[in-house]
Amino acid sequence: MPVTFDGKLVVAISSRALFDLQESHHIFETQGLEAYQAYQVAHEDEPLQPGDAFPLVRKLLNLNNLMPGEPRVEVILLSRNSSDTGLRVFNSIAHYDLPITRAAFAGGNSPHRYVSAFGADLFLSTHPEDVRQALQAGFAAATILSAGRAPEREELRIAFDGDAVLFSDESERIFQQDGLQAFTENERRAARQPLPGGPFKAFLAALHQLQAEFPEDRCPIRTALVTARSAPAHERVVRTLRSWNVRIDECLFLGGLAKGEFLRAFEADMFFDDQEGHVASASEHVAAGHVPAGVANDGAGGGS
Repeated sequence: MPVTFDGKLVVAISSRALFDLQESHHIFETQGLEAYQAYQVAHEDEPLQPGDAFPLVRKLLNLNNLMPGEPRVEVILLSRNSSDTGLRVFNSIAHYDLPITRAAFAGGNSPHRYVSAFGADLFLSTHPEDVRQALQAGFAAATILSAGRAPEREELRIAFDGDAVLFSDESERIFQQDGLQAFTENERRAARQPLPGGPFKAFLAALHQLQAEFPEDRCPIRTALVTARSAPAHERVVRTLRSWNVRIDECLFLGGLAKGEFLRAFEADMFFDDQEGHVASASEHVAAGHVPAGVANDGAGGGS
């Protein structure tokens, strides 16, 4: 029987999101490919320092130790390195005892096409164009920004923005085109009409399936919706999540307040938002990923 990932949460991640490759990347940018290759080979036995998404990956993989039977989380390395220069990355994976065994080394090309081949629920990278192409192919994806210190606890906490992340951007477009009053009136009229799903709906559902394996009061995964929406626009969100039969542990309706302090209070391991400004602000407190989807990323400006 062939190996499958059925029933698993599959996360694909680039080497620069998993490990700190700033020094070697600087060599690549300033001295070229040959100097970069020589540097990586010369230092291949020196473990790389953890990158911004390393704590998230470690906690995701640790879930396999908390559930009986076959592992339920699979993390796959997708890298622009060749297998030769990527040896340092795999040596670093072994150094940190991370159970990552599958990888695609694309030899200088974008590895985004392997997101589909592996059936990944989420793709994390530091390369914005790779992320955009994965999103366009219908997969949850985010560009990781440098972050503050990761929380020490073992519990995994992930926070999401609403419009253009968990939900489609149809309401956000009304806000951008016609203003807050039109947006509020539309959400009041459509309060009982579920919002269409956004790029991260399937990833949230996959997390929910893992949460369902644990008693609610002892679940090692906690999720939060952190949105600029406020009453009365909150009702449609609540009814949408109810219609999806998906659990969100905490919902913060901030009415336009800056999200950073609230994310720090939640102690998020990762926050996903479609607006670069919100992501940059959040990254001062927690690890954050920019989701280049929706109206905020097609030249029309900000939103919730």
